[in-house]
Amino acid sequence: MFHAGPHLSDPAPQARPDAPAAPEGRVFLMLQGPHGPFFDRLGRLLRAAGATVWRCGFNAGDEFFWSDPARFLRHEGSVADWPDHLQAILDDKGVTDIVLYGDVRPIHATARRLAAERGIRVHVFEEGYLRPYWISYERQGSNGNSALMRIPLASMRAALREQVSEIRRPPAHWGDMRHHKFYGAFYHFLILVANRRYRAYAGHRAIPVIQEFRLNLRRLVLAPVYNLGRAVQWRRLRLSGVPYTLALMQLEHDSNFLGHSPFTRNAQFIRLLVEHFARSAPRHHHLVFKAHPLEDGRAGNRRAIREAAAEFGIPDRVHYIRGGKLAEILSHARAVVTVNSTGAQQALWRGIPVKTLGRAVYEKPGLVSEQPLDDFLARPEAPDPQAYRVFRDYLLQTSQIPGGFYAGRSRAHALRLVADMLLSHQDPYDTLAAGPILPRRQVSRHTQ
Repeated sequence: MFHAGPHLSDPAPQARPDAPAAPEGRVFLMLQGPHGPFFDRLGRLLRAAGATVWRCGFNAGDEFFWSDPARFLRHEGSVADWPDHLQAILDDKGVTDIVLYGDVRPIHATARRLAAERGIRVHVFEEGYLRPYWISYERQGSNGNSALMRIPLASMRAALREQVSEIRRPPAHWGDMRHHKFYGAFYHFLILVANRRYRAYAGHRAIPVIQEFRLNLRRLVLAPVYNLGRAVQWRRLRLSGVPYTLALMQLEHDSNFLGHSPFTRNAQFIRLLVEHFARSAPRHHHLVFKAHPLEDGRAGNRRAIREAAAEFGIPDRVHYIRGGKLAEILSHARAVVTVNSTGAQQALWRGIPVKTLGRAVYEKPGLVSEQPLDDFLARPEAPDPQAYRVFRDYLLQTSQIPGGFYAGRSRAHALRLVADMLLSHQDPYDTLAAGPILPRRQVSRHTQ
């Protein structure tokens, strides 16, 4: 069939706001990413699209997981040397985009600051706000630095689009946790044995690399033992029939915990919560602290919980569970208290009252409780289910990508979607506000 070309008087076609920007002239600088090959695979896709991609590495682990040595830049100096080195890279390479994982660690905070001064796009990856089956992709910042902090629920509701079919969850078993533990141990092993070129390297953690490696290896090797002990402990608590408030613990070195809360140690959060619980919660209620799945013992949570419970006279009403399936433990909880864990959104989805003690992207009126902590522990107010549905659907139509960083299957699923998002003219939130969303979230069906 014959099709006439555009009429001379027709206006030039306009690019869709969610269409990939022309990659020619785009120069991506990738900084530190998740442990493993995710950034390397993403870099290959961006190069295949026509963009130039550089990677700056800070240790042997970064270098090992990058397959294009001609486009690898080493930072062999200290953190103090990084701002001047980054300025030189931005000037020399003509960088238009910076890609990073987590935006609070010092090298990434510097990159965000210089990018803001120069008008450079910053692409931020993080663990999903709807964990554990999603990853997050945003521009300029995440968590407490996310644009979500400035978008009210009314604007989210107005921007939502009708879906062709319901939003569905990805498969419930990506297998990312096992791979996450493996890549974490291997990454720190490489730093330990092959870091000769990076003698000035100092990680953003508060402990030496050798201790980081030992903790990762111990967690990996002893996982079956921990799992058995946890199953016995949880069964005993579940069958006891006691009502309990669940405290969601976070990794003490997590950037979200450190950068967006008043706490610097888990022990501070623990002591504060136990004190208020002893004073205000009904005397037959218990307090259950659930550890983060990747907790390796460095924070001394068990000791801090035991000491706080003894100090405030409730040693028999306070418990500590190391990991486990959050959904099962939540299903019996009366209320949830956390600093700003993304796991609290599973409680909101179930209509369980939530109190945050830090800044969180889901900290919106109608979602988390605005009660003082004492009042919340005594008589917690439930979230507005309609408000949370709006918030969750908004996340699913914007920044949440089904998949993961670590297991091959979950990584492939995420990469199929995310490369075009990096090349897009607009960030995910502006894209939704500007036009109909593409049906890219429809994956195999599972109920939550």
